[in-house]
Amino acid sequence: MPEFSTPFSALKNDRQLTHEELVRAIRFMIAAEYEAIQLYQQTAESTDNALAKKVLIDIADEEKEHAGEFLRLLRELEPEEENFYKDGYAEVEEMISELKK
Repeated sequence: MPEFSTPFSALKNDRQLTHEELVRAIRFMIAAEYEAIQLYQQTAESTDNALAKKVLIDIADEEKEHAGEFLRLLRELEPEEENFYKDGYAEVEEMISELKK
């Protein structure tokens, strides 16, 4: 779980980020987007206020778009990382196929 006590914990002020630090920061940002989605959806599901629910779900959907933007950026910065995601996807596809038999 990311640590959100300081929003710039992945950044160094005295120099530019290295490639590796930038990649870690982008992963951190992806995690932050997913955490925000969870918070907004959970809050929306916990209220009967129609306006608040509508706004929170809309914002959660925007966070999903942000996650997609960061994932695309990560793919550009670390193209070989996508192979891990593809391997994981394939593993789940195999499990789905086995369960359908």
